[in-house]
Amino acid sequence: MVVRQIYRKLEKHLNKRQVTVVLGMRRVGKSTAVKYLLSKVKHNNKIYIDCEKIEYQTLFNTPSYDSIINELELQGITFNKTAVIVLDEIQLIKNLPSFIKYIYDTYSVKFIVTGSSSYYLKNLFTESLAGRKTIFEMHPLNFNEFLLFRGAKEDLITKYSQVQFNIAWYNKYKEFYKEFIKYGGFPEVVMSKSIKHKKELLSDIINSYIDMDVKLLSDYSLNKDLFNLAKLLSARVGSKIDFTKLSSVAGIDRRKISDYIYLFENTYLIKLVKPFTKNIDKEVSQQPKLYFSDNGLLHALAGDTISSGQLFENAIAIQLHHLFEVNYYQKKTGQEIDFILNKKIATEVKETPILQDLTVLKARSLELGIKKQILIGNNPASNGFKQFLWGGNLY
Repeated sequence: MVVRQIYRKLEKHLNKRQVTVVLGMRRVGKSTAVKYLLSKVKHNNKIYIDCEKIEYQTLFNTPSYDSIINELELQGITFNKTAVIVLDEIQLIKNLPSFIKYIYDTYSVKFIVTGSSSYYLKNLFTESLAGRKTIFEMHPLNFNEFLLFRGAKEDLITKYSQVQFNIAWYNKYKEFYKEFIKYGGFPEVVMSKSIKHKKELLSDIINSYIDMDVKLLSDYSLNKDLFNLAKLLSARVGSKIDFTKLSSVAGIDRRKISDYIYLFENTYLIKLVKPFTKNIDKEVSQQPKLYFSDNGLLHALAGDTISSGQLFENAIAIQLHHLFEVNYYQKKTGQEIDFILNKKIATEVKETPILQDLTVLKARSLELGIKKQILIGNNPASNGFKQFLWGGNLY
């Protein structure tokens, strides 16, 4: 079993009193993560509960907490001793946060819960579990984890992390990185050996996401509108969001477009990147750029409507997002820098980078007072230029 990076953080929190909350999109591996945590609990006073099962939905919708406690006791939980209860996909049962609060305040119970919507759960937990929880967000595999899942050695992955382009490392793993860019990092997709099966899995993930989360968080009749909007957004990846144009093309009110994009972001489908500016008013007024949280989902939605360059830029945007605070920079003249990292590293993304790209990046970043630059590429140029970081060892 591959121990993902987030597992170490979760293990450290296992012995803390607070509720451990694991949020992330469906099928990113939350259930596997909490079952791994449960295996690390040394006593047997523990239980895993799948909230998708109708019997548990019926149980936790019972108005009497005593009845719920009695049922859990029959399933082996002793409440007068330290216990661990895992609740998987908690957003499916509306009454659970108040039940957790009651048990947390009354007994010595450690709760570990998962959910697919930060939009829903953060609001609920603010009301009922203030000060009683720590939230961890789980994402599809990064390329580091992708390589581990495919059998690469961790010490080698660490050795080549964020080093200047190395032809041996590139040749060894370029086909894996091509696969990562096209089909993303959902664990079951990564482990599938069939391209046809990968595509089927991604289609199923998208449809279950729209069906389950939309059913919970908005009007079920909006499924078609939201699916069509997701496809429209996929064709515009890496671009600033034009709400008026999207409204016109989609036939959806502009205010609703804004609400739906907020929903997509808070259910982990997309990531918005704000502009880099030292003026707060300008940051608020300028439109964010749009990226998808997983390249497999992006490619499944967009098909051939996007270029290989857009797919590569999206992969880098998400990889950077897991490592840095990310903004973009654009002048009124149209000159831009793809990403500003932690407000002090200028970053440009090119499929096949050349020396001129680095020269332009340095000139533009120095105008902003930014002294450090990173040029990120996917393919080496024929002239042997190596002053760039390959996306396959960015991690």
